Amino acid sequence: EVLHVLVPPFVSRPQAESETLRPRGKRRRSFLRKKREQLPSSAPTPGTENVLVYSQIQTFMNNECIFVFLPGGLQVTSEQKDEEFHFLVFTNVFGNKTHGVVMQCYRPIQEGTSFYQNGADSSKLFSAYSFCVISKYPFFTALKDCLSCLLIQLKTCRLSDMEDRVKEFAAKLTLVPVPPPGQLHLMFELRPLTIILPAKEDRDLPAVDLDLHLPFLCLRPQQLLQVICCLLQEQRVVLFSADWSRLTLMAECLLLFLQPLSWQQPYVPVLARGMLDFLMAPTAFLMGCHLSHFAEVAAETEDLILINIDKGTVCTSSSDTIDLPDIPPAAAECFTQRCQSLKIHFDLDHWRHASSTDINEQRTQRRTWQQNLNHNIQRVALELIVNIFRLDVSDHLNYEHRVFHSEEFLKTREPAEQLFYKKVLETHIFHSFLKDRLNKKMDNFARMELGTRSEIMKAMVEVPRRPTMQEIQARRKSSVTEIRLSKRLGMSLPNLGDDQTISFQRNSLLTRIFVPDPGLKSPPKPVKVFKLPDFPASLSFHSVQSYYSELIQQLGKAIFTVQNENSALLARFYYLRGLINTLCSRRLDALSDFQNLYKTDTAIFPTHLVTFLVDSLHRDERQQAQRRPELKRLILKPDDHVKKFQLPRQQLHQDEFVRCIQECRIVKDVTTIHRLFEALADGQPQKVDPELFKIFYTFWKEAEAEAQDVSLPSEVIDHLDYSECVYKLSSCVKTSLGVGKIAMTQKRLFLLTEGRPGFLEITKFRDIQEVKVATAPFLLVRIPSLRIQTSGRPETFEANLKTETELWNLVVKEMWAGRKMADQHKDPQYMTQALTNVLLMDAVTGSLQTQRSIAAASKLAYFDKIKHEVPMMVPKTTSETLKHKINPSLDLAEPQTVHVLLYTPGQLTCNDSEAEMNPKLWVALSGGRVVVFDAASWSMLQACIQVGESQVNCMMGLVQEQVWIGSQDSVIYIIDTHSMSCNKQLTEHRQEVTSLAMDTRDLQLTYSCSCDGSILQWDSSSLKVKRQFHLNCQRLSSIQVHDGTLWCCCDDSIVELKKSGTAQRRITLPSDLRSTSSSFSSFVVIPERGQVWTGCADSVDLCLWQTNNHRHPPKRISLPGTSGVTCMIRVKDQVSYDRECDGQLRSQVLVVDPQSHAVEKELQGHSDSIQTLCSAEDRYVLSGSARRDGKIAIWKVE
Repeated sequence: EVLHVLVPPFVSRPQAESETLRPRGKRRRSFLRKKREQLPSSAPTPGTENVLVYSQIQTFMNNECIFVFLPGGLQVTSEQKDEEFHFLVFTNVFGNKTHGVVMQCYRPIQEGTSFYQNGADSSKLFSAYSFCVISKYPFFTALKDCLSCLLIQLKTCRLSDMEDRVKEFAAKLTLVPVPPPGQLHLMFELRPLTIILPAKEDRDLPAVDLDLHLPFLCLRPQQLLQVICCLLQEQRVVLFSADWSRLTLMAECLLLFLQPLSWQQPYVPVLARGMLDFLMAPTAFLMGCHLSHFAEVAAETEDLILINIDKGTVCTSSSDTIDLPDIPPAAAECFTQRCQSLKIHFDLDHWRHASSTDINEQRTQRRTWQQNLNHNIQRVALELIVNIFRLDVSDHLNYEHRVFHSEEFLKTREPAEQLFYKKVLETHIFHSFLKDRLNKKMDNFARMELGTRSEIMKAMVEVPRRPTMQEIQARRKSSVTEIRLSKRLGMSLPNLGDDQTISFQRNSLLTRIFVPDPGLKSPPKPVKVFKLPDFPASLSFHSVQSYYSELIQQLGKAIFTVQNENSALLARFYYLRGLINTLCSRRLDALSDFQNLYKTDTAIFPTHLVTFLVDSLHRDERQQAQRRPELKRLILKPDDHVKKFQLPRQQLHQDEFVRCIQECRIVKDVTTIHRLFEALADGQPQKVDPELFKIFYTFWKEAEAEAQDVSLPSEVIDHLDYSECVYKLSSCVKTSLGVGKIAMTQKRLFLLTEGRPGFLEITKFRDIQEVKVATAPFLLVRIPSLRIQTSGRPETFEANLKTETELWNLVVKEMWAGRKMADQHKDPQYMTQALTNVLLMDAVTGSLQTQRSIAAASKLAYFDKIKHEVPMMVPKTTSETLKHKINPSLDLAEPQTVHVLLYTPGQLTCNDSEAEMNPKLWVALSGGRVVVFDAASWSMLQACIQVGESQVNCMMGLVQEQVWIGSQDSVIYIIDTHSMSCNKQLTEHRQEVTSLAMDTRDLQLTYSCSCDGSILQWDSSSLKVKRQFHLNCQRLSSIQVHDGTLWCCCDDSIVELKKSGTAQRRITLPSDLRSTSSSFSSFVVIPERGQVWTGCADSVDLCLWQTNNHRHPPKRISLPGTSGVTCMIRVKDQVSYDRECDGQLRSQVLVVDPQSHAVEKELQGHSDSIQTLCSAEDRYVLSGSARRDGKIAIWKVE
C-alpha cells in the first residue's frame, strides 16, 4: 500500500514554491490506479515549466517516488530486525523499464520519540516499513548506497521529522544528472559516503551498476548455459530464492548476458505473494518468486523452467532435467573454458594488499576490481553470442530488400544443432536482433564479429559458395565421409584469384571461428570521474539555481582542460552542460552545447531533447536560432522491418523478377539478372511464370545443398589448389583419356576416372586454343562430342558427352573467355562473373528441359559474345604497368562511380598497444557511401560507411587516426579509423566542401574550402577554426599546401595565398581559353622546379607555368586525341593525369616526364571516364572511373 509519493520537481519558481513543496499528506493511493499526469499542449506557464523540463531531462531520480512495498506481505515481529534491501524492475506495456531499490526496516507500532528505538522494551511490536527509490535507470548499487546514507539520518531523527528528511533526500537526488554514454562517470557526496554514478557503455545498452559475477557464484557454467539457452528459446523461466534481493540482480545479470539480444517478453523479477497467478500466463516470461512457493509453483504449473538460486539447481516443473535443444557444443565449450579463467573472488585477488584505513578508498578499490571483472564477464558473454550467430546469420541476410533466409540458414547447420536454431529463429528476441543486423548497427556484436574475421572473410561478398579442397580435407579429418559425387555441385561465386588460398569452414565443429584469447584480455577503457558540487544547504529555488550555475562553471573548466586532448571526453562534458543549461531554461546555450557534439561525438547526440528545445523556444530565441540552421539537424529513423523470403505467386515482370532474384541471393548484379530474365522468359511475352521461377529456384538451391556433400579422394585433392572448388560435374562418359566424369573448377577441367578414382588433367582454361562441337562414331551412329584443343599438347581432347555436349560447349567457352579477359585486364571479377554465368546456364537448362533450353542458356554466355565485339588484347604498355583491378561495387546491385580515392599508410591506425596495421584504401562512391580496402591484400574491409546522403568531393587522412571527408551537403565528416564509424561532423561551411589539405610542416594545421570561396584553417586536435579566408571567385574547386603557402584552383585562375590570406600570385586562364568559357580542372605544383602544371576539362593542351614569371605565357604540351584533362597527380618525378578520349566514354592515364615534357606512357584501363587519381606511397597510382566501369585500376610506378 502506498502511503507517500514524492515526485520531482521538488523546487519551483518562488511564486509556486510553497504549493510544490506542500506535503501530499497520508492519502492512500493504489499503485494500479495511479493517475497519469498529462503534459499541457500549450506553452508552459511559470508554475509548470519545470515539470516540462523534468519530463525531457535525464536526471538520477527522474519520476522518482517513495512508497511502501512489502513483497512478503505485512510483517509484525516482537523484535527489531536489521535493515534489508531488495530490488525491483517495473515494465509497462510499451516495454519501458523502471527500476527500484527498496530498503526495508522496522519501526515500533507505538509512536515514540525516535524512528529507531535502541534497546526497546521486548513487549513492543515492530512492523516492516519500506522506502523505495524509483528511477528510469538501473543504478542499483548507487541507489542502495544513497538509501544507506538516508538510513543514518533516520536513526537520529524523530518520527515526526521523518517525512521532511525523506523529502530533502529525494530533492537532492533529483539535482544529479545522468552521465551520458561513454567513459565519464559522475561522483557526488552524500555523507558519509561518496557515490559513483556509472555511465552506460553505449547509448543502446543499459548502465551496469551491479555485480555481474553473481550468477557465477550461484550456478556452474554448464547450468548457466542451460539458463541462457532457455532464454534464447523464450521459455517460461522462474527464479527462486529465499532472499528477495537476489531475484532481481540475478535476472538483470542474465538479461545483460544476452546482449545485444534484447528480452521482449514479460519480465517481473519479483512476484509478491498475491501475484503468483502471473505464472499461469501462456506466453514466455522471466519472473522471480520467493523460495517458499517453489513446491506450490512446481505442482500447479507445467512447462516451467525452475531455477533455485540458493541451491544452484535448474529443472522443469515436470522433471529434474530440461528437455530442450542445447547451445551448439563448440560455442558452449568455449564459454565454459572462458568462465574458468574468470577471477570472481575479490579477497583472493587483494589478500596480498595492505588493508585500507579509509572506507571510501576501500570502496574505490572494490569498485575498480568489479568494473574490470564486469568487463571480462561481458566479453565472455558477448563471445558466446557471437560464436552462436556471427557470420552464419549475416550470410543469409539481404540488406537491400531486408530479407532473412531462415530456411537456407537452417540447412547450413549441423543436424544436431538445427532444432536449437529453429526454435531461436521463431522468437521475438531474435527478430529484434535481425533488425539491428539489417540496419547494419555498429554495436559490440558487430565490432567483435568484424574484429575476429579473417582478412579473406572480410573480402567476401554475401553470396553462396562451394567447399574448397582445404575444407574437404578438414572435414575428412573430423569424420569419415563417404565419397559422394553429384551431377550438380555448385554455388554461385568462386574464389577471386588464382594465387589466393581461401579457407572457409562450415557445418563442422572445426569450422567455427572463435575469438582468440588475447581478444578477451583487452582491458576496459579508462574511466574519468567528474565530481559534482556539494548539495546546497537550502533547497529553495535560488539555491538550486546557484548549484546549477556552479556546476556549469565546473563543466566549463573541464571543457577548457580537455579540449585539445580527448574529444570523446570533451563531448561528454558538452552533453552534461547542455543538460544543465536546459534545466536552467538557457535554451540557446543548451543548443550550442549540443551542436558541439557534431565536432566531438555525434553518437550521443540527443535528438529528442534538441527537438524539444527547438519547439519550446520563445519568439526572440527562435529568431536567433533560425540564424543557425544546424541546430535543427535531425536524425532520420531507419527502416526496421524484416521480411521472410517467399516465392512469387504471380507472373513476374522484369522489375519484380530482379527484386525476387536479389531477395533470394542468387545474383545481385542487375545486368546479369536482366539476361537471366530474357533466358527464362524465352518465347514468352516478357514475363516469367511463378511455377518456372519455383523450378529454377529449387534447382539452384538443390545444387547448393549437394555442393556441401562433395568429398573427393585424397589422390585427386593432392593435384588441386587448396582454394579450388568443383563447380560442375558431368555424367560418366567416354573420353580420349578414358572413362570417367569431367569436373570443372574455377581454374581447370580434369577427368575423374572411373573405377579407382584418379586424376587426369584435361586443360587449364588459360591454355585452351579451340573448343568446338563434333561427332564421334558409336556403333552404327554418330553421337555429339566436345573437342578441346590445348596449347602444349598435340592431341585434341574429345569427350562423348551426348546430350550434355551443347551445354558443356557453352560452359567451357564462357570460362575460357572469362579467363582470358581476367588475365588480359588483370581483373579477377571477369572470372567471377563468368563462373556465375556458367552456374546460371546450368540452372536454366535444368529448369526449362525443352529443345530451346540451350538457346535460352546461351543468352547468359556474355563473355563468349563480347570477345568477338571487344578487343581481347590489352596494349603491351598497359599490361606491363597494370598490377591489379578491384571492384568497390562488388556488394551492390549496380556499379557506382568512384568519386574520390584516399590511401592511408599503415601507421595511421597504429598505436602503442597494437601491432602495426595494414595500409588502407578509402573509396568514396555515390550517395555518401565509403568503402574501405586493405591495401596490402586489396581485400574489402568495410562494405559501407555512410557519410550523409550527398556526393563526397574530397578525403584526407590525419595522423590522429582520423579520416576527414568533405561532402556536397557542406559538412566535413570525420571517421574514426579504429571503430570505422563516423562520429564527428564539422558544420562551419555553408556551401559544398570541395577540397581538403594539410600542412606537412605543421600537422596540426588543416585547411578546407567550399565552392563559394571560403577557406577555413583548422586546429585538427581541437577541431576549432583558427582562421578564415575568403577568395573572390565563381567557384573554388581545390586547394593544396606547398612550403607553407596555399594554392587555390578557381575556375579562371590559380591563386597562391600568403599565410595572411592575401593573394601573392595569380595565374590566369590563357585568353584563347577564356573566350571558349573554359576553366581549370586540376593543377600540380612542383616547388623545386618552380613550375605549375594546369589542365582544363575541355582543352587538348597541358599548360606549364613558371612561378617566378607567372605572367609569361605558359608552355603548352599538346595532347592529341583527347578532349580534356579531368585530374592530375605528381608521383616521384612524373606527372600522371587523366584525359578523356574524343567521342568516347573511356579515358586514358598519361604519364609525362617533367624534364622532357614528353608523354612516356599511355595507359588504357577503364571503359568509362576516370574521376580521380591517388598515389600509394609513390609505389602505385590508383585510378577510379565512372559508373559504366566503376572499377579501380592499380598501376605500378617505375
